[in-house]
Amino acid sequence: MTVLPATEPSTVPARTALRRHYLMCRPAHFAVTYTINPWMDPAAGADAGRAVEQWEALRAAYLALGHEVSLIDPVEGLPDMVFAANGALVVGGRVYTARFTHAERRAEGPAYAAWLRANGFPDVLDAEHTNEGEGDFLTLDDVILAGTGFRTDMAAHQEAQEFLGRPVVTLRLVDPRFYHLDTALFPLGGRNVAYYPGAFSPGSRAVLERLFPDAVRAGERDAAVLGLNAVCDGRNVVLNAEAADLIGTLREHGYEPFPVDLSELRKAGGGPKCCTLELRCV
Repeated sequence: MTVLPATEPSTVPARTALRRHYLMCRPAHFAVTYTINPWMDPAAGADAGRAVEQWEALRAAYLALGHEVSLIDPVEGLPDMVFAANGALVVGGRVYTARFTHAERRAEGPAYAAWLRANGFPDVLDAEHTNEGEGDFLTLDDVILAGTGFRTDMAAHQEAQEFLGRPVVTLRLVDPRFYHLDTALFPLGGRNVAYYPGAFSPGSRAVLERLFPDAVRAGERDAAVLGLNAVCDGRNVVLNAEAADLIGTLREHGYEPFPVDLSELRKAGGGPKCCTLELRCV
């Protein structure tokens, strides 16, 4: 009789995907015509047709994973409207509107607020303080992480907390390449995160280490291709294909990466998460 050697039980926890509802905006008018972050260079050019193809592949990935995707009509003259995450923060069915820093994007906030009011989200607070929606607010089960340093005022953190009734933790960004929180960190389900430590101030790194001792920490090489601008449903992670090391690390932690190519949209400083506003009813 052959006796098989005993095997160690897996220490990687089983991950559970939850169906999400996303709002997206087709990049029909996408272009890089101005510079409001270090990624943008109008002289480098952007292929609008290819951007649409890449965006369609991202939307198809969400649908293939079983998520619901709603669409807002793009507005001519707003080339960055494709970055839906910046348009608002939606938690518990309540909407905290965006109030953009730069004049070039200011009209996006009212456009997203109007769509949300017309599509089942009547409880809307028009922000008094500068903020860029889910670009700088990332929601977990028990806390909202809020970025500041480049785009969103700290006063907006307090305003959002009072309106949404959720604790908000401030994190300071210090590297201009990571001008929004969602370029340097993404939630892994509702209780953990992945992040690039170099994007944050020493105090904010200490806060992250305390709150998330088991976090996935990414290196600069993956962060530099916006690998942290990702979307996780609890199991599946949609992220930029160039973030090779992070893809391997996520697999080791029991997640299923879904790499996508958004190289054209990255010319404006965006990735999968930038294109994706989550509509949370709870």
